[in-house]
Amino acid sequence: MHYHFFSLINPFRIVSLVFLLTALITGVHGSTAETNTDYFLRGDFIHKNNIKTVLFNQKGFDLSDPLMRLNSGDRLILRFDDLDADYKNYYYTIIHCNADWEPSELRQHEYIEGFYEDQIRDYRRSVNTRVPYTHYYLEFPGPNLRPSKSGNYILKVYLDGDPANIVFTRRFSVFEQRVTIDGSVTQANLVRYRDRKQQVAFNINTGSYSISNPFRDLSVVIRQNGRWDNAITGLDPRTILGNVLVYDYEDKTLFEGGNEFRHLDLRSLRYLSGDIADIRSSRRFWDVYLLPDKLRTYDRYYSEEDLNGRFQILTQDARNAMTESDYAWVHFHLPMDTPLAEGHIYVMGALTDWHFSDDNRMNYNYGENAYELSLLLKQGYYNYLYAYMPEDTRQADVPFIEGSHSYTENDYTIYVYHRRPGDLYDRLIGISHLNPTVPR
Repeated sequence: MHYHFFSLINPFRIVSLVFLLTALITGVHGSTAETNTDYFLRGDFIHKNNIKTVLFNQKGFDLSDPLMRLNSGDRLILRFDDLDADYKNYYYTIIHCNADWEPSELRQHEYIEGFYEDQIRDYRRSVNTRVPYTHYYLEFPGPNLRPSKSGNYILKVYLDGDPANIVFTRRFSVFEQRVTIDGSVTQANLVRYRDRKQQVAFNINTGSYSISNPFRDLSVVIRQNGRWDNAITGLDPRTILGNVLVYDYEDKTLFEGGNEFRHLDLRSLRYLSGDIADIRSSRRFWDVYLLPDKLRTYDRYYSEEDLNGRFQILTQDARNAMTESDYAWVHFHLPMDTPLAEGHIYVMGALTDWHFSDDNRMNYNYGENAYELSLLLKQGYYNYLYAYMPEDTRQADVPFIEGSHSYTENDYTIYVYHRRPGDLYDRLIGISHLNPTVPR
């Protein structure tokens, strides 16, 4: 095994300007041809068609975001399947990023302890599946490579020790809990938004931690349900009361409440669950046909347990979910009298990496008067929504199909970044999770 100590020092290159962020990352310096928003939206991307079901989470918590505390015993678990079903030499490295997910100015030796790259050595072949695959596994950080600074990171996986031959990328964050964050989620105070939007209010208590100029030195990010596409950024404290920074805006921290996620139960391919119309098998594939979904734009709100857009690999047909779960073509069906002339509909959720691309864009079937899409999914339990994307915009409109309610249960995460005067990077000094149910 050869370690390429200088493989990431060349400048950044961007090789796709439309749907692919394929230039993650041959360097830690320089600029990118895409905007900050582009990078913000595309940090998690699969670049090879043979790669499926990339999972990256805290060890022991399958539905968690990939977060770890600096200089702790925290571990992240990376899993993915290679549908070529052979063995390949997969390598990985990490890239330190600022709060806006652009590469920081740190050099590799300033944020990596150990080697600058390492190999993914653990793998297993699938067992008794119609779609064969090789399942790869990595526990991070390992003995050869670990982050030494807090902040945002991109984990980049590539082939044969060649950083330009990118397979996929995944975001993760390393934090120091230097400040205390207390928050709440309520119905919007503004009357015109009260029925459909949720308002996030919070305080940051800096305690003995020194922040010379919060307006200049702090960056705050709020995420909903693990999404980056609708994250709120660019917030300044509205008021400062001693060591407490108050963020209680009426209009700047509003999220669409949305609706409870639709669910898809693929844990068994031997019987029909409540949302499946038919399961058909061939020598090579399974085909799963979902019952027709319906528009929920004007429906009343009904509370229902969900995973807030995530999915979990599970099977009732075998013992080992990771290596004995099969893949199936899942066929989504959304009836609509006529196609939308000025936009597209996408299947949205962690099952599509929260992206809006050709891979998860639905096509209109005039014979069926419905939008349709087929996705190859591994057995498990999935959440999803339908999102409408008007042309000439990058902002998805989820309420257009799903409706929006201020009572919907959602997960919120607040990130607080600090750049001290003279520093070359944003350290992540606090994280807080909010998961309230807004009272009716």
